[in-house]
Amino acid sequence: MPRAPFQVLVLPWRPLGRDTLQYALLRRSDAGFWQGIAGGGEDDETPVEAAEREALEEAGIPPGSPLLPLSTVFPVPVTAFRDSYLWGENLYVIPAHCFGVRVPAAELVLSREHTEYGWFPYEETVARVRYDGDRTALWELDRRLRGLGPRDN
Repeated sequence: MPRAPFQVLVLPWRPLGRDTLQYALLRRSDAGFWQGIAGGGEDDETPVEAAEREALEEAGIPPGSPLLPLSTVFPVPVTAFRDSYLWGENLYVIPAHCFGVRVPAAELVLSREHTEYGWFPYEETVARVRYDGDRTALWELDRRLRGLGPRDN
Protein backbone atom coordinates (compact mmCIF):
# COMPACT_ATOMS: atom_id res chain seq x y z
CA MET A 1 0.00 0.00 0.00
CA PRO A 2 1.29 3.48 -0.76
CA ARG A 3 2.13 5.61 2.20
CA ALA A 4 -0.03 8.71 2.73
CA PRO A 5 1.85 12.00 3.21
CA PHE A 6 1.38 12.29 6.97
CA GLN A 7 2.82 10.72 10.09
CA VAL A 8 1.23 9.79 13.42
CA LEU A 9 2.76 9.67 16.89
CA VAL A 10 0.84 7.71 19.52
CA LEU A 11 1.88 8.03 23.16
CA PRO A 12 0.64 5.16 25.35
CA TRP A 13 -0.10 6.07 28.96
CA ARG A 14 -1.48 4.41 32.07
CA PRO A 15 -2.50 5.58 35.50
CA LEU A 16 -0.67 4.13 38.50
CA GLY A 17 -2.47 4.90 41.67
CA ARG A 18 -4.29 8.15 42.23
CA ASP A 19 -1.81 10.79 41.15
CA THR A 20 0.80 8.88 39.16
CA LEU A 21 0.97 8.52 35.41
CA GLN A 22 3.40 6.53 33.32
CA TYR A 23 4.18 6.71 29.62
CA ALA A 24 5.42 3.89 27.41
CA LEU A 25 8.35 4.29 25.07
CA LEU A 26 9.54 1.72 22.55
CA ARG A 27 13.16 1.22 21.47
CA ARG A 28 13.51 1.15 17.69
CA SER A 29 15.22 -1.97 16.37
CA ASP A 30 16.79 -0.16 13.40
CA ALA A 31 18.21 2.92 15.16
CA GLY A 32 18.21 2.12 18.87
CA PHE A 33 16.48 5.27 20.11
CA TRP A 34 13.33 5.52 22.25
CA GLN A 35 10.04 6.85 20.89
CA GLY A 36 6.30 6.51 21.06
CA ILE A 37 4.42 4.54 18.44
CA ALA A 38 5.11 6.18 15.10
CA GLY A 39 4.08 5.46 11.56
CA GLY A 40 2.48 6.74 8.42
CA GLY A 41 -0.99 6.68 7.01
CA GLU A 42 -1.88 4.21 4.31
CA ASP A 43 -4.01 4.97 1.24
CA ASP A 44 -7.01 7.09 2.29
CA GLU A 45 -6.73 6.51 6.06
CA THR A 46 -7.42 9.42 8.36
CA PRO A 47 -4.85 10.23 11.06
CA VAL A 48 -7.14 8.65 13.69
CA GLU A 49 -7.44 5.44 11.67
CA ALA A 50 -3.67 5.35 11.14
CA ALA A 51 -3.07 5.91 14.87
CA GLU A 52 -5.36 3.01 15.81
CA ARG A 53 -3.75 0.70 13.23
CA GLU A 54 -0.19 1.62 14.23
CA ALA A 55 -1.01 1.15 17.94
CA LEU A 56 -2.27 -2.36 17.19
CA GLU A 57 0.56 -3.30 14.79
CA GLU A 58 3.47 -1.94 16.84
CA ALA A 59 2.30 -2.51 20.41
CA GLY A 60 -0.74 -4.79 20.38
CA ILE A 61 -3.04 -2.05 21.70
CA PRO A 62 -6.56 -3.18 20.80
CA PRO A 63 -8.78 -1.14 18.49
CA GLY A 64 -11.26 0.95 20.42
CA SER A 65 -8.74 1.86 23.13
CA PRO A 66 -9.48 5.49 24.02
CA LEU A 67 -7.42 7.79 21.79
CA LEU A 68 -6.93 11.39 22.88
CA PRO A 69 -6.22 13.63 19.86
CA LEU A 70 -3.65 16.27 20.76
CA SER A 71 -3.29 19.77 19.35
CA THR A 72 0.39 19.07 18.72
CA VAL A 73 1.14 18.68 15.03
CA PHE A 74 4.76 19.06 13.95
CA PRO A 75 6.51 19.04 10.58
CA VAL A 76 8.75 16.19 9.46
CA PRO A 77 11.06 16.57 6.43
CA VAL A 78 10.12 14.20 3.62
CA THR A 79 13.73 13.05 3.45
CA ALA A 80 13.09 11.08 6.66
CA PHE A 81 11.04 8.57 4.64
CA ARG A 82 12.43 6.03 2.19
CA ASP A 83 9.54 6.24 -0.29
CA SER A 84 9.01 10.00 -0.16
CA TYR A 85 9.96 10.27 -3.85
CA LEU A 86 6.42 8.99 -4.57
CA TRP A 87 5.05 12.31 -3.26
CA GLY A 88 6.87 14.34 -5.91
CA GLU A 89 9.30 17.22 -5.77
CA ASN A 90 6.96 19.91 -4.42
CA LEU A 91 6.33 18.40 -0.98
CA TYR A 92 9.04 19.29 1.55
CA VAL A 93 7.47 18.41 4.91
CA ILE A 94 4.56 16.31 6.11
CA PRO A 95 2.56 16.76 9.31
CA ALA A 96 2.92 14.43 12.29
CA HIS A 97 -0.43 14.19 14.09
CA CYS A 98 -0.17 13.28 17.78
CA PHE A 99 -2.38 11.23 20.07
CA GLY A 100 -2.36 9.79 23.55
CA VAL A 101 -3.87 6.37 24.19
CA ARG A 102 -4.81 4.90 27.53
CA VAL A 103 -3.55 1.34 27.60
CA PRO A 104 -5.92 -1.16 29.20
CA ALA A 105 -3.13 -3.60 30.12
CA ALA A 106 0.43 -3.00 31.30
CA GLU A 107 1.89 -5.45 28.80
CA LEU A 108 2.54 -4.37 25.24
CA VAL A 109 3.08 -6.82 22.37
CA LEU A 110 5.88 -5.45 20.23
CA SER A 111 6.36 -5.84 16.51
CA ARG A 112 9.78 -6.45 14.96
CA GLU A 113 10.17 -2.67 14.65
CA HIS A 114 11.08 -2.49 18.36
CA THR A 115 13.37 -4.45 20.66
CA GLU A 116 11.94 -3.46 24.03
CA TYR A 117 9.65 -1.06 25.80
CA GLY A 118 9.46 0.56 29.19
CA TRP A 119 7.01 2.50 31.32
CA PHE A 120 8.42 5.76 32.67
CA PRO A 121 7.31 8.79 34.66
CA TYR A 122 6.89 12.00 32.67
CA GLU A 123 10.31 13.51 33.43
CA GLU A 124 12.17 10.37 32.42
CA THR A 125 10.02 9.91 29.31
CA VAL A 126 10.78 13.43 28.10
CA ALA A 127 14.50 12.92 28.77
CA ARG A 128 14.60 9.70 26.71
CA VAL A 129 12.91 10.83 23.47
CA ARG A 130 15.01 12.05 20.59
CA TYR A 131 12.83 14.66 18.86
CA ASP A 132 11.49 18.00 20.06
CA GLY A 133 8.08 17.29 18.53
CA ASP A 134 7.78 14.19 20.72
CA ARG A 135 8.64 16.29 23.78
CA THR A 136 5.99 18.85 22.90
CA ALA A 137 3.35 16.14 22.44
CA LEU A 138 4.32 14.54 25.77
CA TRP A 139 4.11 17.92 27.51
CA GLU A 140 0.63 18.54 26.10
CA LEU A 141 -0.58 15.02 26.95
CA ASP A 142 0.74 15.16 30.51
CA ARG A 143 -0.86 18.58 31.15
CA ARG A 144 -4.19 17.47 29.72
CA LEU A 145 -4.23 14.23 31.73
CA ARG A 146 -3.45 16.12 34.94
CA GLY A 147 -6.19 18.67 34.23
CA LEU A 148 -3.69 21.53 33.92
CA GLY A 149 -3.93 24.43 31.53
CA PRO A 150 -0.97 25.49 29.42
CA ARG A 151 0.23 28.04 32.00
CA ASP A 152 -0.81 26.35 35.28
CA ASN A 153 1.97 25.55 37.72
